[in-house]
Amino acid sequence: MLQLSIFLENAQGRLADALNTLADLQVNIRALSLADTKDYGVLRIIVENPEEVAEKLRERNCVVKITRVWVLKVPDSPGGLAGQLNKLVAEGVNVEYMYGFVEKENEQAQVVLRVRDAEIMQAAMDKLALK
Repeated sequence: MLQLSIFLENAQGRLADALNTLADLQVNIRALSLADTKDYGVLRIIVENPEEVAEKLRERNCVVKITRVWVLKVPDSPGGLAGQLNKLVAEGVNVEYMYGFVEKENEQAQVVLRVRDAEIMQAAMDKLALK
């Protein structure tokens, strides 16, 4: 899956501006995460047609990066995430960051993962049949 990272100046109203731009473009945000530092923030979002959305944002002078991530279904129970992550760690996966969301239709917990090595992650997903 592809994720958009939108870089924002860490100033009042910049997040609202970005979200208003996405609303104007009729973009439905499926999942998001916001991280910040002293000078800037990174709004990470999952959307349909990420390449198209990224191009439209760039046309509006937004700084956007497209990143490959994985979405992992997680049992919605205590220890569900830990159990899935333990399997990935055993396969050599190194998680750089993650954030969660709930799928409305199935009410299923899911996490978005960014990993250090895409090939190791793909091999682990295939071996463990994690989807």
